[in-house]
Formats: sequence, C-alpha cells, structure tokens
Amino acid sequence: MHIDLLYSASGFAVGLLVGLTGVGGGSLMTPLLVLLFGIHPATAVGTDLLYAAATKTAGTLVHGIKGSVDWRITGRLAAGSVPAAAITIYLLQEHGIASPGTAKLIQSILGTALLITAVSLIFRPQLARLAYQKGRERPDNPSRTAFWTIFTGAILGVLVSITSVGAGAIGVTVLLLLYPRLATVRIVGSDVAHAVPLTLIAGFGHWMLGSVDWALLASLLVGSIPGIAIGSMLSSKAPEALLRHLLAATLVLVGTKLMFS
Repeated sequence: MHIDLLYSASGFAVGLLVGLTGVGGGSLMTPLLVLLFGIHPATAVGTDLLYAAATKTAGTLVHGIKGSVDWRITGRLAAGSVPAAAITIYLLQEHGIASPGTAKLIQSILGTALLITAVSLIFRPQLARLAYQKGRERPDNPSRTAFWTIFTGAILGVLVSITSVGAGAIGVTVLLLLYPRLATVRIVGSDVAHAVPLTLIAGFGHWMLGSVDWALLASLLVGSIPGIAIGSMLSSKAPEALLRHLLAATLVLVGTKLMFS
C-alpha cells in the first residue's frame, strides 16, 4: 500500500492540534480533505470516520486506565447514537451516496456542523460555569438527564454519520450542561469512549457503501499517531484559550466556505 507523505504531513498537523486542543479530528481532517485535496465529501467522511475510530480507541485506553470514563454516560449516548447512525447510513445508501446532490448535502451539513463546533469551542468555559451554578441550585432529575443524554447521542449519530463532525466539541459541551457536577476529565473521557462505537458503526457503514479510501487512511494514520502523541505531551504548556479561539476562527472560515462553495 502506497503511503502519500503529503497526506501523512496533513495527518501529523491535525493530530498535533487534536493533542493540543482535544478537539475531534473530524472538525479539521474532513474539511481539509474536501477543500485542500479535492476528495469527494462522502469519501472524506467515510475515511475520516475510520481514522477517528483508530485514534479514539487509543484515547479510550488511556482514559480507561486513568479511570476517567463514566460508562453509564457512554452507554446512554451509544443507546441513541448507534441506531441513529445505522438508520442514517441506510438512508444515504437509498439516496445514492456518490451522487452530486448527496455530495452537496454532505458539504452543506458539514459547514453547518463546523459553525456549531466553533460556537461550542468559544463559549464552552462560560457554559460550563453556568451549568455548574445551575446544577448547585436545582435538584437532580435522573430520568430527565438520561432522556436528554440518549437524545443527544441520537443527534450526534446522525451528524457524525453524515459529516464525521460533532462527537468531540459538540458532545462535550452538551454533556457539561447535562452533568454539571461531574469532573471535566470524566466528561471528556466518557465522550471519547462513546466516539469509538459510533465512528466504528458509521465508518463500517461507509465502507459497505464504498466511500472509504484505505490508502488515504493509512497515509493519514502514519502522520497523525505521532502528531497526537506529541501534541498531548505539549498540551500542558500550550496557551489553551488562544488555541481554542484560533481554532474556532478557522472553523468559522472553513464552515462558511463549505456552505457557500
């Protein structure tokens, strides 16, 4: 299998940013493949989903060893996302995933998802503080929290299957609002663990539809795995707020271009 060093360099850059910021690679990798390399949107999404499954599995192992995964939350998210992902893949198959109309739809929804992700990144600290204050004031309602967690999983299942974006920044932001008393590291760990079955199911579905480029996937992983490792080691020294706002600004520009191109 031929390894393209240009794709590997892109994978390294995205992996480095993921390690530094914790934002899902789909927010960066999929639009990069579509806009910079001219990859068909469906192929970019399908390849990126399996790329995410590989990287998130490694992340889940780390969080699992640290004990920073709340498996109850992960299970609730998956209860909504896995069926939603399966239904979405079926609908993509029915409407012809390689058609120009589907490509345009994927590109438009991807642009919208990037804008939502950017907003989530910018306002996450304020939302987390607000949720914590409200959480101290209101009594727990376990059944309501469980319902909204499953519902969030279903929305993420649809969004991730179509665009490969959403499981990271959007998922974490919503979980911070739903579980204000839970430590942020456990929120992140639970979200990362949930992304594994979701991206595997959605990625397998795209593979069955023929929208996975295995040579591209291998090239990306060759660069991204060391990139994520280096980024994670440097993350404690990085200016988190500055990186978050720069990343959000980039996503706004890219999302707008995708929506109107």
